[in-house]
Amino acid sequence: MRKFLAALALTLVLGAPVLAQDKENSRIENAGMVITEILNVPDDIPQDLLDKAECVIVYPSVLRFAIGFGGSYGRGVMTCRSGQEFNGPWGAPSMMALEGGSFGLQLGGQATDFVLLVMNPRGANSILSSKVKLGAGLSAAAGPKGRDASAATDATLRAEVLSYSRSRGLFAGMYLEGSTLRPDKDANKRLYKNDLTAKEIVLEGKATPPASAEQLLSVLNKRSPKNTSAKAGQ
Repeated sequence: MRKFLAALALTLVLGAPVLAQDKENSRIENAGMVITEILNVPDDIPQDLLDKAECVIVYPSVLRFAIGFGGSYGRGVMTCRSGQEFNGPWGAPSMMALEGGSFGLQLGGQATDFVLLVMNPRGANSILSSKVKLGAGLSAAAGPKGRDASAATDATLRAEVLSYSRSRGLFAGMYLEGSTLRPDKDANKRLYKNDLTAKEIVLEGKATPPASAEQLLSVLNKRSPKNTSAKAGQ
């Protein structure tokens, strides 16, 4: 009996890291499915905005956790175009967390997918460096949708983060001001088996994309292979 319990304990200890890594890989795979489905809807993210984005953050199935004030909680991934000027292929993803905000009140408690476009290098560096609050030092707006962004306001187009949501099959721009974004350091360590920072993974190319990121990266590289923002050529 003692030998059995010892063997069981050893199996649990050795298997825990593998199970944790599987969880992170599942998160990446879900993000790949979400971005594929959203980019295939008729009235999706304007192509010219996607082409000008430095990074994309995908949060699959964000859940509202506090009915009283509408706080929400989600885990997702962030990938950026590689290279110092964000003009290369989409690279290895960093695990990310989304917390707070009152948008849960408008969503009726349903699980919601979010896609965020990060529109400039300052926004990318801020999000990858530490916990940031949208609307407080990092400007955010509900993203316009449709074939192009010509109908968007100047204020929207000047935002550093544009956000979109999908809930109950409905796709729309979603105002996320007040929500916080931060790198999920522990999840990154489990995924890459190395104590790398989010910036080292995403911007410095110190991590190889896992196999689970194949769909996410291939869809983005196919739909938006070139950064057309003026910043990418500076």
